[in-house]
Amino acid sequence: MTVFGFHASHEQIGPSQLLRDVQEAERAGFDAAMASDHHMPWSARQGHSGFTLSWLGAALATTSLRIGHVAAPGQRYHPAILAQAIGTLGQMFPGRYWTALGAGQAMNEHVTGDPWPDQQTRRRRLEESADVIHRLLQGETVSHTGLIRVDRAHVYDRPETPSPLLAACITPESARRAAAWAQGMITLNQGGAEHDVQAAYREAGGRGPVALQVHLSWAPTEEEALAIARDQWSANTLGPPLDQDLPTPEYFDAASREISADTVREAVRISADPAQHVAWISDDVAAGFDEIYLHHVGQVQQPWLDLAGAEILPALRS
Repeated sequence: MTVFGFHASHEQIGPSQLLRDVQEAERAGFDAAMASDHHMPWSARQGHSGFTLSWLGAALATTSLRIGHVAAPGQRYHPAILAQAIGTLGQMFPGRYWTALGAGQAMNEHVTGDPWPDQQTRRRRLEESADVIHRLLQGETVSHTGLIRVDRAHVYDRPETPSPLLAACITPESARRAAAWAQGMITLNQGGAEHDVQAAYREAGGRGPVALQVHLSWAPTEEEALAIARDQWSANTLGPPLDQDLPTPEYFDAASREISADTVREAVRISADPAQHVAWISDDVAAGFDEIYLHHVGQVQQPWLDLAGAEILPALRS
């Protein structure tokens, strides 16, 4: 049966409110949740960026949901430190926590002052980091010299069954590479291109669940739903290399100033009609996604959570 999850967007909502939101999501009937992990928001209009690893402890402790997050090891997070965090959360909340590893974006990683690598170097660094994290979570003592350096690291506190390491992928190439090491994969809605990413992962032998993060905007009127999406998600419509290489929210806001409504609609499913959202999500279920995480791109979540609990989730499950 398909898992329907709530997406907790740390770039858009302060951590205290977001904790209340994920608690409300459980009461609304969501099965699970996932969280972004940013140092900076995409836009100054979003204006938040809580520390996800701290928030996850509170979210897991105050709900019964299975919750994961997307993280980029190798620069902002040294893989040994990320493995320690994964081990701690997994040991405290066995069977309820996962991590999806990605190659990262300059907006979050440049804060270390280290140079931002080219794409292929970032992919190799991710693969080295994933191997180190996997070995540490298996109980090994790890030393490594390469694009990352590790000296005799050991994670002492970890669950009996290691928390799964998924891959965060947005292109077929990254999905094919991830199939060699990941225990599942998560991608996002891209106007149908997500199906190519899913197929690439499976055809390369990828195992475990395939999850989809869906960006959507709902409001009582179509005009309101579009306005929310344009205000909050225009900066997220920039494709590569801009989305990977721009360093701060101000750059994203400048680059997205002339983004059209049609472009936003390609990235965000916008409708005031609950039945339309049910139809879109039903297509995702039919496409074979095992887990679907719904992200209403507005900063105020309660009206969407009320609708999801009363209409969207019951319709999907019926």
